[in-house]
Order: sequence, then C-alpha cells, then structure tokens
Amino acid sequence: MSQVCSIHVCSLARLHDTVATTGARHVVTLINAATSVARPAAIAESNHLFIGINDIVEEVPGFVAPGEAHVVRLLHFVRAWHAERAAPLVVHCWAGISRSTAAAFTTVCALAPGRDELEIARALRAASPTATPNLRIVRHADALLGRGGRMVAAVEAIGRGVESPEGTPFSLSLD
Repeated sequence: MSQVCSIHVCSLARLHDTVATTGARHVVTLINAATSVARPAAIAESNHLFIGINDIVEEVPGFVAPGEAHVVRLLHFVRAWHAERAAPLVVHCWAGISRSTAAAFTTVCALAPGRDELEIARALRAASPTATPNLRIVRHADALLGRGGRMVAAVEAIGRGVESPEGTPFSLSLD
C-alpha cells in the first residue's frame, strides 16, 4: 500500500493526532454545520473540505441531509488530492463511524474504479468493526459514479457495525 495514497478515518476527537501521525496534508470534514472544527496547523485552508451535513438518511426538518451536491464536492476534492499524491488524506466526522466511513468508501470507489465494491466494503469492515457508512451518501455516490447500485448493495451486505460511541482510527488503501 502506498502511504501517500492512503485514506485515514477518525473521529473529531482524534483529528489532530491522526493528521500528525500520518503526515496528512488534506482533510475532509463531514459534520454538522454548527460544529466548530479547529483545522490542524499542518493543513492549509485550501486543503480542508468542510461539508456541513447531519448524520441522517432521510430528510428531517431543521437538519441538513447529505445531498448530491455534497458528494460532488467530495469527489472533486478527493480527485484533486489524488492527482497531487503528496501525502495521505484524513476523513473525519463526529464519531468516525458513519459519514466519514461513507466518504472513505466513496473515495476508494471513485479513485479505484476497477475495484469491486463488495471487496472495498469488506476491506472497510475488516479495518473497522464499527463502520456503518451513511447510506444516503453512498446512494448519491453510487449514482454519480455510475456503479449501478453495487455500492449500496455492498454496504448493505456488510451490515451495521458494532455499536460504539466512537470509532477507532483506521486506514484504507486505494490498491
């Protein structure tokens, strides 16, 4: 696995430590818009994508459901990161369980189009027993990437992760 092309997933509480440990220079934040996130000093503002969404899978009044435009922004950002290949990427949400794991799964599917969706989902499950990718994010990504429902089926096949208030940081490879 190329360390430069690795994707590291963590919770907000582990963001600074994960960036420092991995040497990452790009961060994706998927968290409620009102949540304050202090960008790690090693991350330039232009290398930090903040997507203000709630961890929901259906529209709920007063909340921001993940939408197609959010996933388009994610795909644009991770493709630019991958083109640079300068350092690892960190993806985080509040707990490192749902929004961030969906974004990491989406990133691997987007950047490794020849990889099988179920194989990627199984690698996600092996790396994180708590991973429960947000299906709304996955549905939008599946449609945008033209994966024909296979991303959704793969995430459904691995099922919900083990219940936990916070996921343990882990990494995924594009290989």
